[in-house]
Amino acid sequence: MSLWEGRIPGEPDETMWRFTVDTSDRRLLTVDVEGSIAHVKMLRDAGLVTVDEGDELLDGLARVLQEAESGGFSFESGDEDVHTAVERRLRELIGPGAGRLHTGRSRNDQIALDIRLYLLRSSEQRRGQVSSLIGVLVDLAELHVETIVPVYTHLQQAQAVPLAQHLLAYAWMLKRDADRFGDVMSRLDESPLGAGAGGGSGLGLNPGSVAKTLGMPRVFRNTIDAVGTRDLVAEYIFCAAQTMVDLSRLAEEIVLWATTEFGWVSFSDGVTTGSSALPQKKNPDVAELVRGRSARVIGDMAAILTLQKALPLAYNRDLQEDKRIVFDADDVLDGSLGALAGMLRSAEFHPPDPSPWVTALDLAEVLVRRGVPFREAHTAVGGLVARLMAEGRDFSTVAAGELEEAHIRLVPEDLALLDPVSSASRRNLGIGGQVEDLRAFVDRLRR
Repeated sequence: MSLWEGRIPGEPDETMWRFTVDTSDRRLLTVDVEGSIAHVKMLRDAGLVTVDEGDELLDGLARVLQEAESGGFSFESGDEDVHTAVERRLRELIGPGAGRLHTGRSRNDQIALDIRLYLLRSSEQRRGQVSSLIGVLVDLAELHVETIVPVYTHLQQAQAVPLAQHLLAYAWMLKRDADRFGDVMSRLDESPLGAGAGGGSGLGLNPGSVAKTLGMPRVFRNTIDAVGTRDLVAEYIFCAAQTMVDLSRLAEEIVLWATTEFGWVSFSDGVTTGSSALPQKKNPDVAELVRGRSARVIGDMAAILTLQKALPLAYNRDLQEDKRIVFDADDVLDGSLGALAGMLRSAEFHPPDPSPWVTALDLAEVLVRRGVPFREAHTAVGGLVARLMAEGRDFSTVAAGELEEAHIRLVPEDLALLDPVSSASRRNLGIGGQVEDLRAFVDRLRR
């Protein structure tokens, strides 16, 4: 079935048809029918179809929606897109009256509505998944408030912190990701239906009625903007890409932590893989795949921006490609969030003690508290570190007299500063408050 057979009669060229038809929009079936139901209600209320005609259309669309939700809807090879498929099926159910469905509407504003509805629901789902992963990280953090590890700078051990602090850093990153999805939802929640092909309709439509039926708080202000832009699709993909980058950073650390060299963490057999050649191997492949698949979503971000960069207004067929791009980004994020959360639920942390050198700043800071300029304190402690390293020693071997030799204001009692556990406990990291705030955020999203 072609929606433009009046202008171009006959069967289209097969090569042209295969090239132009995109079946990726079939996942929009449910939202397309819901948008059509809202549109018909508006047509009936506006007197553009009779009550009987409107009821017939609504009864037919209700059956199509039931098929869509149950998985019983069948697409055919002649369906150019999801809109064509719905109208074709509606014609099968109610006959020629199905032709009234497209009154006052274009596929341009129809697809703009569909993608908004779809991404609104996807945003809510991804926020829920991100929230679940935050919950996993907070649970692990609460288990490891007393587990002391190094925080790294330049991948070199820097200071002593609770492992909880490191895990909560990722939780805060993910909270911002969830917030970003919430932000884009506020802009997606606007109905473009009624903008038509780009110049609106002279039939006396009521776009506000459609928006109200769909639960959308706003309608478009500019007809050309409503159908000719995809910045919100790009914004959604950015939200997905930034989340994947954050997941990739976490995945990279999981890979490092699981190595023999780091020895920080191990995972249950069910979330790891083995080697076809090496009997001893137990690989963190979930984390590696999350890290690898982040590249796809970064590529999707570049693709959606490039797609838009030279398009004249209003609608161009180039925009058909936005669905493949956004669906890929969304699918990758969906799978990655679930897989990484499952992997972390099985994590058992057992990090080795940090290097004794992670307390060097503590020694410098005690001098600062005694009035020594920081640069002088830094030089004194740095000199002590250099001397100990040259002698093959570390802070654990320092005697009281050596502190006094390093700087006149260091005293024997300062040896207590050189313990990584006490170093971490002296810093006001606010872990309890972080846990409380993050749990409150997770609970709000669950309600």
